Amino acid sequence: MKTAIVIGATGLTGTHLVAALLQDHYFSKVKVLVRQPWAHQHAGLESIIVDFDDEQSLSAAIEGDVFFSCIGTTIKKAGTQENFRAVDYGITTRCAAIARRKDIPQFLMISSIGANPKSSNFYLRTKGQTEEAILAMEFVGTYIFRPSFLIGQRNEFRFGEWLGKYLIQLFYFLLQGRWKKYRGIKAATVAHAMVRVAKQFDPGIHIFESDAIQNLGI
Repeated sequence: MKTAIVIGATGLTGTHLVAALLQDHYFSKVKVLVRQPWAHQHAGLESIIVDFDDEQSLSAAIEGDVFFSCIGTTIKKAGTQENFRAVDYGITTRCAAIARRKDIPQFLMISSIGANPKSSNFYLRTKGQTEEAILAMEFVGTYIFRPSFLIGQRNEFRFGEWLGKYLIQLFYFLLQGRWKKYRGIKAATVAHAMVRVAKQFDPGIHIFESDAIQNLGI
């Protein structure tokens, strides 16, 4: 019986992930690290309010067997590139470093299709640099998920994402071969793929792009 730790639990994929974890008997407890009280209640759910800038607060909360990172924001919501990086890179790597010091063997994170630490695109460069930092920590098992546009009902409207998903779906069947990984994917599918991979616990570094995630999450 494993204990899962989740950051980014209130986001689109995070909410699906927490639901999937709570329904799976492989996990006896799901600990979600949040900034504000969370209304969700479940016998196996433990909601812990933390200050993501305070390592002591995080260290007290990060105890378990499998760490899931679904954390992420947008430039619009963050306000500046600096604030965006503080969330996507800063929180992820800070939590990961604590998890590694505590010998948590598995780290699973959501990144993005096209993530590259040398990209000219700030978003993709930040995602790539975050991946790079996590890989350098050398968990027993590191699993990076690079979905394309996520499909699902968000609490907030994101015009750029909506437009991208519309176009991706419009040309869905034209995206074949090496372009198949750019097809839109349901957030719930990504969540189920993460749970499946965590349960398999295959040591080493594993990177899954959208088409591979689709197959795993079915």
